[in-house]
Amino acid sequence: MKFIFQFLGLFLSTVCVAVLVSCGNQSPDTSSTPASSPTSQNASTGQMAHSGHAKININTAILSELDKLEAKLGIPALSHKIQASRPYGKTEELVSKNLLTQEQFDQIKDMVTVEDVVLTGEAKDVDYMTKLGLMKGHLLVAGELLKIQKPKEAEPHIGHPVEEIYADVEEQFRERNVKDFKNELIALQDLVKAGAKDSAKVNADFKASMQAVDGAIAGIPAAQRQSPRFVLQVINGLLDTAVAEYTASIADGKISQIIEYQDSRGFVVYANDLYQDIASQVAQKSESDKVIRENMANLIKVWPSVTPPKTPVMSPEEVSQLVKSIGLSSQKVIQSM
Repeated sequence: MKFIFQFLGLFLSTVCVAVLVSCGNQSPDTSSTPASSPTSQNASTGQMAHSGHAKININTAILSELDKLEAKLGIPALSHKIQASRPYGKTEELVSKNLLTQEQFDQIKDMVTVEDVVLTGEAKDVDYMTKLGLMKGHLLVAGELLKIQKPKEAEPHIGHPVEEIYADVEEQFRERNVKDFKNELIALQDLVKAGAKDSAKVNADFKASMQAVDGAIAGIPAAQRQSPRFVLQVINGLLDTAVAEYTASIADGKISQIIEYQDSRGFVVYANDLYQDIASQVAQKSESDKVIRENMANLIKVWPSVTPPKTPVMSPEEVSQLVKSIGLSSQKVIQSM
């Protein structure tokens, strides 16, 4: 009998220990704590859409960002209409102000916000350099058009950096000790508006404007500007915008909006230039280099010259597919670093 009681005591002790261990290994109950999601506010990435990109603030976004909504929905001049109907108290006013139907709004509601999107850290630097890359792309196209004596076509591409983008990065210029160059851009725009009659002066002012943008880009540390992880994020931002502009340029299978065609050309050309600077580094660490190079080479062919071809080389869907492929390959590199 004594043996039986000893056995029962040992058995019950063992069961208690097992239960305690089991309880200690259980995951805590998170039912009352919502998990973070891609749409939540994040200190380093700002308010994010489901795609992982920062949401577009319809009250403050530049036209190039609003063009992404236009491309998504296929509504001509939507970006200008959104800009003209500011301000918005809530995103649903895109419907109440008769800019979109409810069905159209439902397609882009996760892409837009009326709240300030605050970026910090690397995300802030990527956004800063991407916007300067858009400036550079506009100026590259303007330079091509000036060379073939088309100042009237060049003027909008000089105007966009100063009229659309500059205010969006001006505060950061002060933070990064970058010399203000708005007056240089305005002076160049005025010369071109007047017909670019003094070619020597136009060339000098154009060179000064390009150098000023390069100087602003140098506000980011050299190590970061040479990092494939960083540069690939900038390239993806430029290519996303290029797709939006290219899509907006085409209607009924024809290139009907020349400025948007030229915008997208400039952004892709500069994105390609950026990749060439880091290609050798990517090739050393990843097989993705081959895929990125091939897709970038095919992408460049879509814009055979600054003057649009009679018929598009590729459809917006085909261009989008190339950009998506570059983006997926880029992500593999980014995640490995």
